[in-house]
Amino acid sequence: QVLLVESGGGLVQPGESLRLSCAASGSILDLIVMGWYRQAPGKQRELVARIYRDDTTNYLDSVKGRFTISRDNAKNTVYLQMNNLKPEDTAVYYCNVANWSTNYWGQGTQVTVSS
Repeated sequence: QVLLVESGGGLVQPGESLRLSCAASGSILDLIVMGWYRQAPGKQRELVARIYRDDTTNYLDSVKGRFTISRDNAKNTVYLQMNNLKPEDTAVYYCNVANWSTNYWGQGTQVTVSS
């Protein structure tokens, strides 16, 4: 069992930055991947970024060069640094982690990018 607690969302103007955090607790020693999804109103949930146990990463094409996923093993926390935010980044962002048998989801945090 894994519990995920997200934080860091908010309202920013285009070009500004946010950092999302997701702290994991519980049975976390066997996690294979940690990542972030987002879902905008009326749209399907999409994978934004993920980081594997060996530290390889994947990114959605539209966020490459702007977003960076990282992990602090001592704090059992995964981060998403979001720079140069654009209005199209507006969505609810969900933390997701997985072991070999189960996916776990955070509660979601709202990111709004608007002038």
